[in-house]
Amino acid sequence: MDLELTEEQAAVRELAAAFTDREIVPFAAEWDRAESIDLGIVRKLGDLGFLGLTLPEEHGGSGGDHLAYCLVLEELGRGDSSVRGVVSVSLGLVAKSVNAFGTEEQKRAWLPRLCSGEALGCFALTEPGTGSDAANLTTRAERDGDDWLLSGAKMFITNGTWADVALVFARTGGPGHRGVTAFLVPTDAPGFERRLVHGKLGLRGQATAELSFDRVRVPDGARLGEVGEGFKVAMAALAKGRMSVAAGCVGIAQASLDAAVRYAGEREQFGKPIAAHQLVQELLADTAVDVDAARLLTWRVADLIDRGLPFATESSVAKLYASEAAVRCANNALQVFGGYGFIDEYPVGKYLRDARVMTLYEGTSQIHKLLIGRSLTGVNAF
Repeated sequence: MDLELTEEQAAVRELAAAFTDREIVPFAAEWDRAESIDLGIVRKLGDLGFLGLTLPEEHGGSGGDHLAYCLVLEELGRGDSSVRGVVSVSLGLVAKSVNAFGTEEQKRAWLPRLCSGEALGCFALTEPGTGSDAANLTTRAERDGDDWLLSGAKMFITNGTWADVALVFARTGGPGHRGVTAFLVPTDAPGFERRLVHGKLGLRGQATAELSFDRVRVPDGARLGEVGEGFKVAMAALAKGRMSVAAGCVGIAQASLDAAVRYAGEREQFGKPIAAHQLVQELLADTAVDVDAARLLTWRVADLIDRGLPFATESSVAKLYASEAAVRCANNALQVFGGYGFIDEYPVGKYLRDARVMTLYEGTSQIHKLLIGRSLTGVNAF
């Protein structure tokens, strides 16, 4: 059950649904097997304004509110989470950070290109040795006159081998979050190397990479925000980014439900469609409840953002619930399909593989439980 949408929101959702059904769904299995989406889709996303949602038109954005943004990501997630990830990272984590913390020069340099799909961004926070404990990252940036020299490595970076600019978080001071600074680093800079990560369980169409920096030189004008405030930039991006992931999870859950309902009406056992069996209906009912709950929790975050109200804890709630729900929904759908769900002729196995990582990135389920618990008690259990 959906809440009433505005005419503009409904139109955006319809546009995204039609795009997904035409440009994504028919190719998702092929991209999964090939371990890469067709990058031609990036400019198509830009042409429709999907890579500039919520950003000002003066910098190439397409405006709109955060609920419209969620509606688009739901539809893209319904088609292929690898495509949804391109938008979540390049727009949600990188372009929005440039808009929030960048200078006018940085906005002019990057936002029109990111919004149009001419360029893609990646968010380089996670390292081989620091995932959840991001405040203790070890990549360093040292002053060299008017420049900075970056050295270190990043791991599991979405869009990593496709990106034209990397939002890199590096240590410029002492230990802890106060010693981190953010930089916008062109990926063609000398000393910047990228290696594609192969053999992933899910999100196989998405470019996930390991990045390395060998004294990569960037000017001080590439610094995003103040020295020592990089962790604030990262956490601000991730608070909204978790809403993006939750919206994509709603898409996976909805796709799982749609596939299971359709198959249950077609498949016959014991002389009748399996939809007529009580325990199959239980699987469908449980999935439908998860879809609605995840969607409404996600939309609540969008509403809070659009009204200028605090939303960080609600974003953790939505991301935690929606990611776990996506796994349950995909697993229920696979159960409805039986043995056929276990082969890639049908999409539900891919839904389950794609859903599983959602409980890990942009904050594991366990990290979000700690964040919610801290909000409830005022006690930090990290």
